Amino acid sequence: MLDWEHIFATRSSRMKASEIRELLKLLEQPDIISFAGGIPDPALFPDQEFKQAYSDIFSGAQVNSALQYSVSEGYKPLREWIVADMAKIGIECSVDNVFITSGSQQALDYLGKLFLSPKDTALVTWPTYLGALSAFNAYEPTYDQLNPGGNRTPETYRENATKAGGSVKFAYLSADFSNPTGETVSLADRKKLLELADELDIAVLEDAAYQNLRFDGEAIAPILALDIERSGGIENTRTIYSGSFSKTLAPGLRVGFVVASMPVIRKLVLMKQAADLHSSTINQMAIEHVASRGFDKQVAKIKATYSARRDAMLAALEKYMPKTARWTKPEGGMFIWVTLPEGIDGAELLAKSLSSERVAFVPGKAFFADGSGSNTLRISFSCANEQMIDEGIKRLGRLVSGAEATTSATMPII
Repeated sequence: MLDWEHIFATRSSRMKASEIRELLKLLEQPDIISFAGGIPDPALFPDQEFKQAYSDIFSGAQVNSALQYSVSEGYKPLREWIVADMAKIGIECSVDNVFITSGSQQALDYLGKLFLSPKDTALVTWPTYLGALSAFNAYEPTYDQLNPGGNRTPETYRENATKAGGSVKFAYLSADFSNPTGETVSLADRKKLLELADELDIAVLEDAAYQNLRFDGEAIAPILALDIERSGGIENTRTIYSGSFSKTLAPGLRVGFVVASMPVIRKLVLMKQAADLHSSTINQMAIEHVASRGFDKQVAKIKATYSARRDAMLAALEKYMPKTARWTKPEGGMFIWVTLPEGIDGAELLAKSLSSERVAFVPGKAFFADGSGSNTLRISFSCANEQMIDEGIKRLGRLVSGAEATTSATMPII
């Protein structure tokens, strides 16, 4: 057989299979209680609304343009809807500041391509979204740890980047109910991050995939809104906001978007013209139909369901998990982050869990750019009802308690 490895580009060696994508295959096994995939509950999809939207498109004058090539920037009525929606959260922009992508994952890939040369440094949180690492890895960067509330000086970031052979290009984070931890960055730390970005003269990539999924607590202005407020307008900002309809309307349609200053948008348009010309026109039209007719109602339905499931999972963790374990208490989103007692490996625990308890989750190590965090895991409450959550966490707590006892028994006495 042909040995392809010596033909592939060197960057291909950094492309790794997504642990989450692999775990999604477990959903096909009916006896598995899965807390693994951070995916929406399909029972909550606005399927009838989309059925009506596509019917309207095919029965009206729009059908020809829906099936034709279109502009790379995206369907204008959808971009206009996004402009109006962004204004509600303090992001004043024009339609020219909005760019449609094939899901927010494409936005991450494009932004990695736009900013990263080999050996450049990307600042990411420890842990961070696995999909972001996958997107950025192809462009051969170095990673440094971003802690928005920390005390590191800009100079330490510059020095590390120089030693790695490049320069710092951007800070990437999800500020609201992040994947994987479910945590939210405070207002003070968002402002502090912008100050750091000013000092380093870098971009800030704000991943807002879960922006709309706040269950309780006070909403915090997006980083881009703060940037606009302090700079006097979006054209003076360094923040690039990435949004998605995957968590609110339908992930299968693959419609995401970027909001940024015009120099960034122009470059992204050129990338899209070279990559796939434009995102699916008919899907953009359908998203605009459904969003304009009832986006807020759909979001309210999702939040009511997910909020109850989050509460059930937090209660079950308190009831069944050993006191030596710790977990986050998110105000929204889809995820809870669990830190296990030292000495318990999340990947090994998953293997035991699948064989004995039939519960799936994501080991936390995959979310760390440096490969640390082996005693952590991510659990999602979005696709399990309250009864499944209670039973699944009960099984998981039993497994963790057993692993803790085994680990304690084998630790050397000092």
